[in-house]
Amino acid sequence: MGVARWRAVGGAVLRVVVVWAVSTLTMLALAGALPDFQLQSDDGDTITRTAVTAAWGAGAFGLLSALVWPLVVRALLLVPALVLGMLVFFLNGSLLLVALWLIPDGRGEADPQNAVVVAAVMSAVASATSTALAVRDDNAYRRRLYRLAGRRRTGVGLGPGSPPGTLFLQLDGVGHQVLRDALDAGVMPTVAAWAGTTHRLTRWRTDWSSQTGASQLAILHGTNHDVPAFRWYEKESGRLMVSNRPASAVELQRRAAVRTGHPGLLAADGASRGNLFGGGADQLALVLSVTARRGPGTRSRAGYFAYFRDPANASRTAISFVAEMVREIGESVRARLRGDSPRVPRGGMYPVLRAFATVVERDVVVAAVMGDVLAGRTAVYADLVAYDEVAHHSGPQSRDTAKVLERLDRCVELIAKAAEHAPRPYRIVLLSDHGQSFGETFESAYGLTLRDLVRAGCGLPVSRRARHTAGGAEARNVLRSALHRPVEGERRGERPSRGAGPVVLASGNLGLVSFPDVPYRMSREEIDHRYPGLLSTLAGHPGVGFVLVRSERHGSVVLGAGGFESPVDDLTDTSGPLAVFGPGTADAIRRTDSFPHVADIMVNSMYDPETGRVHAFEDQIGSHGGLGGGQSDAFLLWPHDLTPPVADGEALIGAEAVHRVLRRWLEESQGPQVPIGPVRESPPAGRTDEGSPVTDGLAPDQHG
Repeated sequence: MGVARWRAVGGAVLRVVVVWAVSTLTMLALAGALPDFQLQSDDGDTITRTAVTAAWGAGAFGLLSALVWPLVVRALLLVPALVLGMLVFFLNGSLLLVALWLIPDGRGEADPQNAVVVAAVMSAVASATSTALAVRDDNAYRRRLYRLAGRRRTGVGLGPGSPPGTLFLQLDGVGHQVLRDALDAGVMPTVAAWAGTTHRLTRWRTDWSSQTGASQLAILHGTNHDVPAFRWYEKESGRLMVSNRPASAVELQRRAAVRTGHPGLLAADGASRGNLFGGGADQLALVLSVTARRGPGTRSRAGYFAYFRDPANASRTAISFVAEMVREIGESVRARLRGDSPRVPRGGMYPVLRAFATVVERDVVVAAVMGDVLAGRTAVYADLVAYDEVAHHSGPQSRDTAKVLERLDRCVELIAKAAEHAPRPYRIVLLSDHGQSFGETFESAYGLTLRDLVRAGCGLPVSRRARHTAGGAEARNVLRSALHRPVEGERRGERPSRGAGPVVLASGNLGLVSFPDVPYRMSREEIDHRYPGLLSTLAGHPGVGFVLVRSERHGSVVLGAGGFESPVDDLTDTSGPLAVFGPGTADAIRRTDSFPHVADIMVNSMYDPETGRVHAFEDQIGSHGGLGGGQSDAFLLWPHDLTPPVADGEALIGAEAVHRVLRRWLEESQGPQVPIGPVRESPPAGRTDEGSPVTDGLAPDQHG
């Protein structure tokens, strides 16, 4: 064994001894501070004897944490992640009780509550001490990063001269303007430093369906053809498709692969982390489309083991989880006391869901990405969903979301530091899948939901809640003048005279209306015959921007307030109600109109260009999914040594165009030996191969 090897072994032994000593001192301090935690016999012990007892306990706890904890976490992989997070404290405390039981002569004793506290503190102190010692030794620090990330080295033969790998970090829902404002305000110092030196910022515009399902499917798999919204109804199968449901994600990924003839962006030694779709990667963790799979490394919760196998990680994340729930409850109460408007309900399970998205999922994804870069993966794509989840309920530019952006910046910094120890250089690309638009919900503004409005137009009963606000009075006047229909309760027992009731779905400020009893896309003439006044009521409502429907005489048509009507083929970006939505709106509508599963009626909410506000058809004051405001403006922050996404003066339009850019960058980094593969797709009607100009004008769930 050479001198260098002996030195490495000696350094490792020294670190173990130091961590053991610090843990012993921590246990002694806690024994003195907590009345129901003792390290002495009932008759009392000398200081030396007590110190030996503490050393026994600290050593036993350390060994149990290193040997038993990973096995326990692996056994609990089938437990839902939220439950596992809540069990962390109990499991760690149980290990401490076992460690105290192993102390000779029964000198260690603690009640269960104190055991939980002592275990959490000791795990955190041991982790911090080990990290501090390793930071001064590059090799030791690299080994610790590998261990924390739970990944094996696979980058054999790689080195500083190897082709660079590419890391794509998706900041879910962070719009172009939101990012610029955060950089200017100093909220994201790491990203701001990149934007001013090594990276360039480009805006790209989403498709009409400005949401994660459509954008990420196209970015990872090359196409989002026939994804009209976040939710839609498919008549031939009677199936409700929802982008963030596992079964739907599997089917969408399958359809994309069939259409393009290629498995995805990450097919060549790639990793997909925290995404809805796999992108063709062979390394998958927290990927929705593989949730139902079984086998090593492919289950959706496999990434949790890589992270929670370290009890210090588990304790830290569990503490942060509880703190985030408390923070959300406090922010919600303060918003109520301030009388913030607009505002949506933030009770029930939302604090738990927010904490999961902003703490647990974030921590696990970051650890998995660190493992990927340390393993030298060729391409990694990861989604950090924290901002999107919070912005839905707090608003895209609230104090809440600013704090989330600060924490995301620290995640980016941590990943970048880990990449410095990778076996190959890495290019880091930051991007978003959409933005978010702010505004009062449709129901809050007008006192009824889109479903209420549609049901009234169809002659079906409407909920009594439509009468509870001043805005509702305006909406009722519109309904009565057009239809002369009663609100539910004003004429009890009313039933639709014919036909089945409509399926009404909301995707942010985009609404979809389908009539399931008609097996094809219902025409404007058929709708007018069955439900006279429905289309004019929708198009004329003050909360609706425009309506798309198929016409037997003119092809599809767009309807708007004041009797506006225009065939889709004749639309321009300045046509009637479309003028406020900005360039690219007409092409976006034409493209969606060509989809096989476009709804019978597509409804886009109003948009006020002066305030940037829209009306979501669901309980969100920060929304995305349709046209209007910042939801369609996403960003791409790319290293300047890559070729520009588009030529000067051109716009980057559509998620499919972003996919082509990312594929080109991978080819530039790796050379022709990486089988990126062609994407076999002919452009849909109304769209050139370079993408169609889209939308108006952004934003962020595991999702949507």
